[in-house]
Amino acid sequence: MENLDSTDIKLLTLLQQNSNLTTKEIASKVSLSTTPVFERIKRLEREGYIKKYVAILDAEKLNQDFVVFCHVKLKQLNTEIANNFTASIKEIAEVTECYNISGHFDYMLKIHASNMKQYQDFIINKLGRLDSLGSLESVFVMDTVKQDYKINI
Repeated sequence: MENLDSTDIKLLTLLQQNSNLTTKEIASKVSLSTTPVFERIKRLEREGYIKKYVAILDAEKLNQDFVVFCHVKLKQLNTEIANNFTASIKEIAEVTECYNISGHFDYMLKIHASNMKQYQDFIINKLGRLDSLGSLESVFVMDTVKQDYKINI
């Protein structure tokens, strides 16, 4: 954060709200010309403050609004097993997020499916085939109260 000034923070905030803004539109909002805005954005990308730009899709319209948080405990935990597990998880499309967590479980997965049947198929034919899997607990989302992808800076 020490490399960021107030204009950089404004740029990041604007891009979080709408990454589809043109450089000209952003420049008018931060009171700069387009060239310095373009250069600042490129620097923020280069330095890793901006990881990538994505479109946020409507899971309901795409029939993928059955959301489950799956808590996973591995049979045993060491570097090799953890690395193998995370490598496998990265290849499973239904898993949209994966966190290594503390507490009773080792990992928390966020899974999008179309319905309970598809989730059951995922558990049996994908997650259940991982040798390192010890146990799991599924938590089903009944309603999304807040879903925000912005980081408060």
